[in-house]
Amino acid sequence: MFGRFNKYRPYYKSNFLLAYPVVISQLGHMFTMVADSVMVGQLGTIPLAACALGNSIFGIFMVSGIGISQGVTPLVAQEDGKNNKTICGQYLEQGVIISLVTGVLLFGLVAIIAQKLSLLGQSEAVAVAAKDYLLIIGASVIPLMAFQSFRQFAEGLGYTKQAMYISVIGNIINIIFNFLLIYGWLGFPAMGLYGAGLGTFISRVFMAIFMGWFVIKSSLFTPYLAKFTLRQPDFGKLKKIIKLGFPISLQYFFEVGAFSGAAIMVGWIGAQELAAHQIALNLAAFTYMGASGIGVAATIRAANALGKNNFKEIKLSAITSYHLVIFYMCITAVIFLTCNKLLPWIYIRNEEVILIASQLLIVAAFFQISDGIQVVGVGILRGLSDVKIPTIITLIAYWVIGLPFGYLLGFTFKMGALGIWISLSFALTLAAILLYYRFRNMVRKLGG
Repeated sequence: MFGRFNKYRPYYKSNFLLAYPVVISQLGHMFTMVADSVMVGQLGTIPLAACALGNSIFGIFMVSGIGISQGVTPLVAQEDGKNNKTICGQYLEQGVIISLVTGVLLFGLVAIIAQKLSLLGQSEAVAVAAKDYLLIIGASVIPLMAFQSFRQFAEGLGYTKQAMYISVIGNIINIIFNFLLIYGWLGFPAMGLYGAGLGTFISRVFMAIFMGWFVIKSSLFTPYLAKFTLRQPDFGKLKKIIKLGFPISLQYFFEVGAFSGAAIMVGWIGAQELAAHQIALNLAAFTYMGASGIGVAATIRAANALGKNNFKEIKLSAITSYHLVIFYMCITAVIFLTCNKLLPWIYIRNEEVILIASQLLIVAAFFQISDGIQVVGVGILRGLSDVKIPTIITLIAYWVIGLPFGYLLGFTFKMGALGIWISLSFALTLAAILLYYRFRNMVRKLGG
């Protein structure tokens, strides 16, 4: 046992030091939604349900955009492993271009959907309240994508702490503006739910400015940015980013889209159930983003080792990432099990909503480890530029099996929101198993 531990011990420290800033940065994206939900929850069930609907829809587009931007990270890490500094900077140029174009397109799609919320079968009160909130947080995807383009470049080179610091600052800004604009503190107008969205938009503008300024001005990146320019697209490099980023985007879309689809189905049951779903999903997504940070670090390690043709390091570093995520998700599972009735109370005081949310958190506790294993598995495979098969796996697990089975349990078998969540738990477990075996096969092919 101790011999096995000693084999991985050097990688535990290096992976942890790389991963923990990414974890905090990833949690920063989610904490913005958590802060909005907690603070809006004090306004009542309808605003919280509207926040749930808006965030569920926006979440699909947000993670899809993040997925596109993450195509930059393994490419930069691989070129850095080959010591091709100028090429790394060229990937930043093209990453900024594609991220901004993606941000504008995503906002356009969100704006269209915001006008059609009544078609989703939600209560009229919830749909009306969600419309303007969805529009303003939809606009925030543009500065968010700008932030992501610089962040993915820096993280591909192993500089992960700066995005962490900026994410923390961004969340502080969001909370301050939430107090000012939701409740009307210090003479500001009390805008309620819309104020929460406006606070999110302002914080993401600041994050984009801070991250761009850091990368362009820091001497750490001077050797990489000697020929940095945004004047002309390089279609060859754009194609490589899209070739990696688009499947990553689809992977995020299939998983997060399944939970967002679940939110729409839960909304058919009622506003209280939707509010409870939002609480449980907020908390589960928060822990997921932490695991996703470990997955991003696994991507960087795998890609850099691949650039060096160090196949032994790929295997040892990857297994270490699995160990780290299982440890982390075991802790979150225990928290969900022991605090399942306390955590919803932070969001709302409605006893019926708290009861439903506490039941959903028990289900969430049981899929924590599966969720962590699947996101790290996807991350390792991204680093090896293996994105097509994982995309098919996520499609089958979440959309072919998860959502239809959720409808069956939720409505045919009358299990309601609890049945929908049990189905999603099964889908996550299936994805985790299939992605792990895909990783093992890839390692064998590489001779690791």
